[in-house]
Amino acid sequence: MVSTGTLIEPMIRRLLVANRGEIARRVFRTCRQMGIETVAIHSDPDTTEPHVLEADHAVNLPGSTPTETYLNIDGVLGAAKQSGADAIHPGYGFLAENAEFARRVIEEGLIWIGPPPESIEVMGSKLRSKTLVETAGVPTLGAIDLTENAEAGAAAEELGYPVLVKASAGGGGKGMRIVREPSSLTEAIEGARREAASSFGDDTIFLERYLQAARHIEIQVLGDGHGRVVSLFERECSIQRRHQKIIEEAPSPAIDESLRRRMGETAVAAATAVGYVGAGTVEFLFQDGDFHFLEMNTRLQVEHPVTEMITGLDLVRLQIEIANGAVIAIEPVISGHAIEARLYAEDPSHDFLPVTGMVHRFEVPDLPGLRVDSGVENGSMVSVFYDPMLAKIIAHGATRDRAAETLAHALRRAILHGPVTNRELLVRILEHDEFRSGALDTHFLERHDPAHLGQPLADMETERLSAVAAALADQELDRGRSRVLRSIPSGWRNRPGNYQERVYRGELATHVIRYSITPTPNVEGLGAIDVTECTPDRVELSHDGLDHTFSVARYGEIRHVDSERAPVRLDALPRFPSPEAVETPGSLHAPMPGRVVRVEARVGDSVRAGQVLVVLEAMKMEHTLRAPHDGILDEVDCSPGDQVEAGAVLVVIGQPSTTG
Repeated sequence: MVSTGTLIEPMIRRLLVANRGEIARRVFRTCRQMGIETVAIHSDPDTTEPHVLEADHAVNLPGSTPTETYLNIDGVLGAAKQSGADAIHPGYGFLAENAEFARRVIEEGLIWIGPPPESIEVMGSKLRSKTLVETAGVPTLGAIDLTENAEAGAAAEELGYPVLVKASAGGGGKGMRIVREPSSLTEAIEGARREAASSFGDDTIFLERYLQAARHIEIQVLGDGHGRVVSLFERECSIQRRHQKIIEEAPSPAIDESLRRRMGETAVAAATAVGYVGAGTVEFLFQDGDFHFLEMNTRLQVEHPVTEMITGLDLVRLQIEIANGAVIAIEPVISGHAIEARLYAEDPSHDFLPVTGMVHRFEVPDLPGLRVDSGVENGSMVSVFYDPMLAKIIAHGATRDRAAETLAHALRRAILHGPVTNRELLVRILEHDEFRSGALDTHFLERHDPAHLGQPLADMETERLSAVAAALADQELDRGRSRVLRSIPSGWRNRPGNYQERVYRGELATHVIRYSITPTPNVEGLGAIDVTECTPDRVELSHDGLDHTFSVARYGEIRHVDSERAPVRLDALPRFPSPEAVETPGSLHAPMPGRVVRVEARVGDSVRAGQVLVVLEAMKMEHTLRAPHDGILDEVDCSPGDQVEAGAVLVVIGQPSTTG
C-alpha cells in the first residue's frame, strides 16, 4: 500500500524543462495532470518537434549544437526569465547533473527540481563519490585518477588488465572505453577525454578495475528533504551496448528479498551521506553474490518507468512535490514485473552506427500493460546533433515472462517507417533463451553477435511475398495515375501470359517479381494467387491456402511493407538504371553526417589494416574510421573541424608499393 502525507499547496505555476524529446514530453505529461503550465526550450533543428508543440510556451535557443543550446546555461536561464517560469526541471542528460546550473537556478530565485548543488557536485564526480560512500561503509571498486597520461600505464598495471577508462562526470556510456592490453591504452584515454569534454564540459577521467561477468543493478532512491530517504527497489540494467543500457527491468531476476533489503539499505546510506533530496539512483556492479558501488546519478533515470509501473508511483510528481517542500510518506510494494526497451535509430549490423533522417510513421500497438514514452511522432527528424533514441517502450505483466512476451510482440508489430532502428535486436534479446532464463550480465552482446541478432525479422518467404505485394500495389498506383485507357487492366495484352516485371532489393535478397494481372493474377514462381483486395496501400491475397494482408507505404524508392508475418523494407529498383558513378578504389566514406575531430595520417603515408585514419563526432559520440587494408594514403579530403555529409569520401587508400 502506498500512502502520501500532507502536501503543500503547489507553489510552482509555470515549469520550464531544460531538455528535449522524450523526457521533456514525460515531464509535461505530469505537469498537465497537476495543473502546471509548461515551457519548452528548443534549438533551431527542434523547432517543430513534439516537445515544442506540446508545451504551453516555447523559447528558441539559436543554434544547433548542444553547446549552443541545451548546454547553454545563460541561454536556458534567459528562456526561464523570458517565459515567466518559476521552476526548472532538468530531465536527464545535458545540464541535469551540472552543479553550477543548479546553483544558478537557485540564485535566480527559481525552484530547482533536483537535489542540492552540493550533492550534485560530490556525486557528479565518480572519484569524489567513491571516497564519500566508502566512509558510509559502501563497498567500492578500486580506481585511480589520471591527471597525466604518463601515469596511465603504471596505473593500469596496478589495477590489472582489463581496465575501464571512465569519465568522472556524466554518464550514458560516453567517455568510457574497455582496455584489454597496454597497446590500446593511450588511444582509449585520448578518445575518452575528448568525448567527456564534448558531452559534459569536463575531461577528467580515471581507471577502474573491470569486472568480467558483472550484472548492472541500481537502486531507485527518494529523499524528501526532511531527513527521510527511502528505497524504491532495484532495476536490472545489464543488457548494454557501448556501456549504455538498452533493456532494463524491475525487479531484478537475480535479487531475493534478503539481498534486496541489503542493497536498498546500502543505497539509502550512500544517499544519506550526501544529504540527498529528490529522485536519484545508486548504481552497483553485482557479481558472485557481492555488490560494489559504481556511481550515483543525481537525477531522474531514463529507465524510471519500470519503477513507476511496479510501484504505481509517479516519480516526476514526487520530484515536483518534494521541490515544493512536501513531506511525503510512502510505503512502496512491488506489483508484477516491468521491462523497458530503448528504441534507437541505429544499425546493430554496423557497430550500432547512428542513423539520421525523417521518421515518416511511428505507431506502436495499444496493448494492455504497455506504455510508450517517445520523443518522436510522424514527421519528426532524427538529427545528427542529438542522441538517436526514438522512444522507450515499456511492458508490465504479472510475471517476467508475460512482460517480455508483451514487449516483444509490441515491437514486432510496431510500424516504424524511416531510419533503420534496433527493433530487431531488441526483439531477439527479449525472445532469447538466455535472457528468458534471467542469466544476465553486461557481456550479453559480446557473447551474442549484435549483427546476427539485428538481422531482419522476416524470413526469405516473407520478404518475397512482401515484394509481390509491393509490386501489385505499385502497379495499382501507376494505373490510377494513368491519364489514358484507365479502364483497361494494367499489363493487358491480346494474348494472356505476358508478364510485367518489377525489381525490389530487400535486406535478404533482390527479388525480381514477374507477374500478370490478366486473365487472373499470376506470379512467376508462385503460380496463381487469389487477390481479394488490391489498392496502392493495401493488398490482400491467398497463397498455398493461407490468407495474408499487407500494408504498403512508399517514400521515394523505399517501400515499407507491414503484415502479420514481419515488417519488410524494400528498395524499388529502376527498370532502366543509370550507369553507376565511377569511384576511386580504396575510398573511405563518412558513415554519417558529422564533424571531423582528428585526421591521423597524411598523403603518402603507409597505413596498415585497422589503423585509425579519421575520427568523426556525431550524436555526442566519437566514431573511428580505420583503414580496411594495407596501402599508401593517396588522398586526404578532410581536415579537423570540417562538417561532412554521409557518404562523403574522406580518404583514399591506394595499393602498397611493390618497389623495394
